[in-house]
Amino acid sequence: MNVITKTVQLPDGREISIETGKLAKQADGAVMLRMGNTMLLATVCAAKDAVPGTDFMPLQVEYREKYSAAGRFPGGFTKREGKANDDEILTCRLVDRALRPLFPSNYHAEVYVNVNLYSADGVDMPDALAGFAASAALSCSDIPFEGPISEVRVIRLNSEYIVDPTFEQMKDADMDIMVGATEENIMMVEGEMKEVSEQDLLQALKVAHEAIKPMCRLQKELSKELGKDVKREYCHEVNDEELREQVNKECYQPAYDITKQALEKHERAEAFEKVREDFKVRYAEAHADMDAAELEEKNALVDRYYHDVERDAMRRCILDEGIRLDGRGTTDIRPIWCEVSPLPGPHGSSIFTRGETQSLSTVTLGTKLDEKLVDDVLDRSYMRFLLHYNFPPFSTGEAKAQRGVGRREIGHGHLAWRALKGQIPADYPYTIRVVSDILESNGSSSMATVCAGTLALMDAGVPIKKPVSGIAMGLIKNPGEEKYAVLSDILGDEDHLGDMDFKTTGTKDGLTATQMDIKCDGLSYEILEKALMQAKQAREHILGKILECMPEPRPELKPHVPRIEQIIIPKEFIGAVIGPGGKIIQGMQEDTGATITIDEEDGVGKVQVSGPNAESINAALAKIRAIVAVPEVGEVYEGTVRSIMPYGCFVEFMPGKDGLLHISEIDWKRLETVEEAGIKEGDKMTVKLLDIDPKTGKFKLSRRVLIPKPEGYVERPPRQRRERRERGDRRQHNEE
Repeated sequence: MNVITKTVQLPDGREISIETGKLAKQADGAVMLRMGNTMLLATVCAAKDAVPGTDFMPLQVEYREKYSAAGRFPGGFTKREGKANDDEILTCRLVDRALRPLFPSNYHAEVYVNVNLYSADGVDMPDALAGFAASAALSCSDIPFEGPISEVRVIRLNSEYIVDPTFEQMKDADMDIMVGATEENIMMVEGEMKEVSEQDLLQALKVAHEAIKPMCRLQKELSKELGKDVKREYCHEVNDEELREQVNKECYQPAYDITKQALEKHERAEAFEKVREDFKVRYAEAHADMDAAELEEKNALVDRYYHDVERDAMRRCILDEGIRLDGRGTTDIRPIWCEVSPLPGPHGSSIFTRGETQSLSTVTLGTKLDEKLVDDVLDRSYMRFLLHYNFPPFSTGEAKAQRGVGRREIGHGHLAWRALKGQIPADYPYTIRVVSDILESNGSSSMATVCAGTLALMDAGVPIKKPVSGIAMGLIKNPGEEKYAVLSDILGDEDHLGDMDFKTTGTKDGLTATQMDIKCDGLSYEILEKALMQAKQAREHILGKILECMPEPRPELKPHVPRIEQIIIPKEFIGAVIGPGGKIIQGMQEDTGATITIDEEDGVGKVQVSGPNAESINAALAKIRAIVAVPEVGEVYEGTVRSIMPYGCFVEFMPGKDGLLHISEIDWKRLETVEEAGIKEGDKMTVKLLDIDPKTGKFKLSRRVLIPKPEGYVERPPRQRRERRERGDRRQHNEE
């Protein structure tokens, strides 16, 4: 075995090692990455040839975490890992977005990247290492790839930037971003922040890029040492340069004219399509001697070349004349209209429409029982704020069946979730689910989800800290040109044909989330800063429209929302409220119709009571407060007779607390039996707590002190106790 191991240091001195030549040797490339006790195996395999007719990059990235890595069994009946969970899918997307732009544009063979977590101790975060491992596997192969890249996570903790932090360090960070980059350029950014400034985000990007550079150099050294710096030869495209030139010559000007007409999405698509189809007709007429198969091949080339014509026409129109496809200037925002409470049934709802992008969002408020259980390899927790994003085919006018939730929907929903979650008060008792259904889409539906989600939350009466808005920015920059254009509120075509998709969300005080994908080389920090500041202006404009529609959250919940009250009880009373086998809490729920949940957090018991109306909640709270209340000597209580004894009766004067009502304390008159007073089990009576035995904790009750003393009543003197003789005296008396 030719085992090669290389190491690289993080800024704080921790090391990451890459080992190849030992495992998975039949893959095109394979590495084992190790950081501390966290180990990931990355493999890559590529088909030798492209599937005929493929004109895109068929890349598939998979990231999976093995439960055995942390010494755990998977849940469920099969006790086996199933389909990828949301966090694994999100990690796949992070790796894919950084790798995909770096495959040659004319390379169309299927490529499969697999990254598996095989060891973890819960200290280091493995998702931040997946991109580095995947790129290293590609570097160890002869698959054509214009990398390498690496990815790191950067947080800010106590004003200090930390690269690839531990789980413990993550807890108090006010910024968490993942950055993917080559040695020269940043390719991908995604993360969340607690209302930080644009300058703080830029600084984090610089810190991340400096940490990535030595990782890329390591991969280049590794590739050269393995002899994989020369990649395999391939030929996945057959070109006709004469036809390319003809398409450009005849179609460019008509396409350019269409870009200046400010047509709507479908009308514009039809106009572009007509230019292409008219060219095909003319070409077929001029080449009548071609057979059908040959003409079909030429038409496929026309489609590819015309796509480039559209792209060039759109870009030149923006760079040279400042005119975009819908007629706007570079900083203009499409018309916005909003509405709240369009639906009477949900607890909160809204419509947010920006141009041809529309989100209908709803909010549902639930109890603690509605929280989502997260049972991942390294994270077992509960989520009380959920956001789901749906993108049906009809939103773009497609005649297509709607299937299950795709990776794109999970990724877009996660970005919107990150944007909003920091604005939910930490002590808010409800579990919240936001659902965004995209009804129309022409650019940045995830940012429409953020805006619609903000409105729906306020409509539901959720006291969010601050409203959040979001915007997607684009970039047009041709290689070798100084001229560039940063676009606000990009269309779908501007995203597809442009060089950047940069989304930012934030409140009036700072950024809350960001996502960026860059498709060009040499993007300077100057351009990034301009894009960030232009995005800030756009967000403020959109935020103004949101506040015009709804200035603040509703002061009251809607009538059909289940009510919730939350109280704190001492930790030692949790068992008393629950009761043996849950008997007490179940009984309270049956008696009142309320739902009661208890959790121990921070050394106290947090009790949440929900119910259909105030009466059931108040009844349950009264019972709970009675259980946790501390009996006080001198206080009067309403009690229930639980048992009768010859010497008195036991009265439950507080839930779970019984005291002795001695026969002498029942009435002022002398009683020979308890029954003389007409007392029987189950009777209600008012008693006063006279004393608590300091040694045994037993309670002494009285009923007679609450009854007026009879006139002329004379207290009987207490019985005289006979003096007890000492044992020695008794023995002496007997002897006498």
